[in-house]
Parts: sequence; structure tokens; C-alpha cells
Amino acid sequence: MITIPGIRQSPFCDGLSRRNFLKVGALGFGGLSMADMLRASATPSGSSLKQGSVIMVYLPGGPTQHETFDPKPGAPSEIRGSFNPIPTAIPGVHFCETLPRLAKLANRFSVIRSLVGFENRHESFQCYTGRAGGRTTDNEPAGGWPAFGSVVSHVLGPRGNGIPPYIDAAPKMSYPPYNNNGKHLSSDRISWPGFTGVQHVPFAINGNGKADLKLNGVTLPRFSERERLLRAFGQLQDTADTAALDTYQKQAFGILTSDQLARAMDLSLEPESVRNLYGKGQPTDSSFGGAPQDPQQFLLARRLVEAGVRCVTIAFGAWDWHANREGTIAHLSKKYLPVFDHTLSVFIEDLRERGLLETTSIVVWGEFGRTPRINAKGGRDHWPATQSVLVAGGGIQGGRVIGKTDSQGGEAIERPVHVQEVFATLYRNCGIDVNNATIPDFSGRPQFLVDNGRQPIAELL
Repeated sequence: MITIPGIRQSPFCDGLSRRNFLKVGALGFGGLSMADMLRASATPSGSSLKQGSVIMVYLPGGPTQHETFDPKPGAPSEIRGSFNPIPTAIPGVHFCETLPRLAKLANRFSVIRSLVGFENRHESFQCYTGRAGGRTTDNEPAGGWPAFGSVVSHVLGPRGNGIPPYIDAAPKMSYPPYNNNGKHLSSDRISWPGFTGVQHVPFAINGNGKADLKLNGVTLPRFSERERLLRAFGQLQDTADTAALDTYQKQAFGILTSDQLARAMDLSLEPESVRNLYGKGQPTDSSFGGAPQDPQQFLLARRLVEAGVRCVTIAFGAWDWHANREGTIAHLSKKYLPVFDHTLSVFIEDLRERGLLETTSIVVWGEFGRTPRINAKGGRDHWPATQSVLVAGGGIQGGRVIGKTDSQGGEAIERPVHVQEVFATLYRNCGIDVNNATIPDFSGRPQFLVDNGRQPIAELL
């Protein structure tokens, strides 16, 4: 492990004078060095020539399908809610009036209205892995299920340009199971990162804006001090046998001293007009324990993909709309859905105009949907039976609606789409053949990336 001394800090309360250190190596991953991480991921298997990227947008708490992509205007008022449907760019297809911008862009993306396969669990683990985990009844393999990005990191490795393959750019949330770290609801077990091993934990970027962005605890200004870091490394060379540093150690150091990743993280390098186009967003009520509605996360995700990251995960908003916090679902929809509508619309168009939508897949979802019937307080409760999901890019055809729910929006009655089919589609778009690629679990048993021979969603390709 290479340890580089940083700027001298004031003494701590114990009276000791300490320095700030940038550690190119362990990064808190159980002692495994970053060089080990790169070495372990440098032998890709099951890959093909087409290797796109994925941006996964997690909506903590589970969004409502009725007030977004699957309105039910013919249902009773306690089912249909307070809003009306509006036509979209797809003939005969309607969204809720809360999403006017996305309705006009509906030919740029597709919607799955009949997703199945999630459990009634308030945790991001399901969205990031496509499976339930953390409980003995889940029958996880040795080591536990890995996140999608960890699998991509294991199978494909970094692109070779000094950029990590998997970055989590979600802000830190106060409700632990919402964070991308494998914490489970009602379980002390931590599954993160599953049987791919700790070398495939994502690089974590925390912060709600460029002023406080951190990469694994290193602030952006400190990370950007390339000259100081290189000078420190030069001093290290005087006392260390650098000939003993193998290719992977040099690559590890290169990642954290190259300005590519630091520049991708620095949103101030983006034209002000583009930053303004995405907008500032708004906080969400702290009682939800979720994420703010920060459109700049999407801009950051775009910049990371441009820099070469294979998988970026972000979290947007707080969607546990029982009406036991802040207000009714009508109030919450009016407050939060316009920002959701604006941000996703700008994001999709920005990717398209830059030619990135062809190679970048997007999936937008929560851990479950909401009940068809509005409860006595004016909210909707948990509903794992189905939900609506937005998908786009990376070879996914736009302008399609897959599946159909019943007249109340509670059950998939036509073409239920299993979450594992979504994952198979995303793996395909990354260039991974789910029929052949396997990863050994901790017992040495090869594990396929999706269950039961699930295949990519043919209707979207």
C-alpha cells in the first residue's frame, strides 16, 4: 500500500499532531490494496466486443405507479387519485399529468408497467442485485449476491484508462438500508459486495454538490492536487524500491493521481448553461431518510460515464408516500414529481444530444410500487406485486410500453417482466452473455449472473 502524506492538520483532542493521508491501497476494504483490486479484475470472462455503460437510478422508498406512468382514470377515486392522464408521444399511451415533459419525450425511452420479482423490503439491495438477501430464507450462495456493478467490475474490469469500473455517486442517506452498502432491513448481515469479493466494492462519491464531493473520504480539492501528490510520490521514490512496484500498483497509483477522475467529478468544469439546465433541485423531508432531489447527480453520472466508468449508481428523492410524513400523496406528487419530470427529461436529452444514449443504458426504479387503494390518510402503502420502471439507451428501443396491469394498477395481467429479465438486458448492453458468463461463489461453485435462464427483454431490443 502506498501512503502519501497530505496537508498538516491541527492537533486532535488527544493532543497528537496528525497529518491527513491519501491512501492509495486499502481504502478501508479489509486490507486489500487497490492494486489487488485491479489485479483481480484484470482477467475478464464472458465478455463480448460491445461494452456499454449503465446508469442505475434508485428511487428510495418505492415510487407510485398511478401518479406517474400507469394512471387508471376509469377506476374509483380512491384508486385513480387526484390527477388526470395526458397523452404522450406514443399514440394511445397516457402518463399522469404530473409528467408533462416525459410524456413529450416518451419516444426516447420505454416503460415497463408490469415488473415483478421484488419483495416487500425497504432496501436498495433488491434494486442493485436483482434479488432478495440478508435472511436465511433467501438461500443466498456462499458470499452472498453481488450488486450489478460488482459483477460488471468482476467480469469486465476497468477500461484501462485509469477510471474505476463501478462508482456509487448516491448521497449518504440517514436510513441505512437505502445506501449502496448491502445493509438489510431487519437483519444484521451485510451482503456487500457478495461473492465477487471486496475488490469489487464501488468507489463511493458522497456529497450533494461539487463543493462537498468526496471520493472514498478524499475531498475533491485534495484529490485534485496532482502536483502536490506527484511531488510527494517523488519523495517516496527516494526511500522506496519503485522497481518492485508491479504494473497493477502503478495503475492503482495512476487512478488516484491522474486528473481524469478528478476532472469528471468537478462539475464546475461543465458550462454554466448546462448546470443551469439540469437545475438545483430541492431537499426531501428528513423524516423519510432518503435522498435529496439533486439533478446535479445526473450531470455527475453523465460525466463519469464519459470518463469511462462502466456502472454508475445514484439515488434520487424519497418516495415512501404513506401520508404519515409531510403530507398526502396529492401534496407530495405536486411537490416532488415536477422535479423528477424535469431532471429525467433533461438527462435523457443530454445523453442523446451527446451521442451517449446509444451506449449508455438507464434504469429508473424503486424497491417496489404502491398500493392501488389510497389509504385513510391520503397516501399509498407498499406494493411489491408490480411497479412501473423507466428504461432507455444502450440498445433499448424507445417508445414502447411493456406489460399491462389490471384496472386498478395492482396486478400484472399481461407480460409480467421479472426483475431478472431487466438485469439480463443490462448485462447484454454491457457486452456480457448471461448464458455463458459465471462467477464462482466463495465455495467455488460457479454462479450464473441471472436466475432460471432469464433472458434479455426481447420486446425492447
